[in-house]
Amino acid sequence: MRNAKIHRQYGAVPFALDKGGRVRVVLLTSRQTGRWVIPKGWPMAGRKPTQAAVREAYEEAGLIGAVSRGKPVGHYRYRKRLPTGKFVTCEVAVFLLRVRRELIDWPESDQRVRAWFSLEVAAKLVAERDLAKLILGAVSDMLMQRQVMRT
Repeated sequence: MRNAKIHRQYGAVPFALDKGGRVRVVLLTSRQTGRWVIPKGWPMAGRKPTQAAVREAYEEAGLIGAVSRGKPVGHYRYRKRLPTGKFVTCEVAVFLLRVRRELIDWPESDQRVRAWFSLEVAAKLVAERDLAKLILGAVSDMLMQRQVMRT
């Protein structure tokens, strides 16, 4: 089906610097398959894409932070299984989220595992090749240039 509808989602690559000044990013497990993913979700009525990404990071990973730029660092596509069993193609606009706080308990804490990784390890763990490229490319470039760290 080449003309299938593409469904929009918004996601975040949560990041922080460790004590050695190295960039670390958060991945979490998906609820159904246990794959390593970034926090992401559907558009939310009355919220900008950046606000939706921040909300997803809170709900899915228990992270409080801020998106540094209004524009996504990139996009990637994946196939999502809906509760009906049907698969749809989603395109995720990805924002960088600088983590300020990690909560011990959060809305989906009993459904997911959250962990910090280096950019290189995170890129190896995610199943979507385009997301891996995004982590190693655009995300790495922006963080290394410290453009987002001035916030």
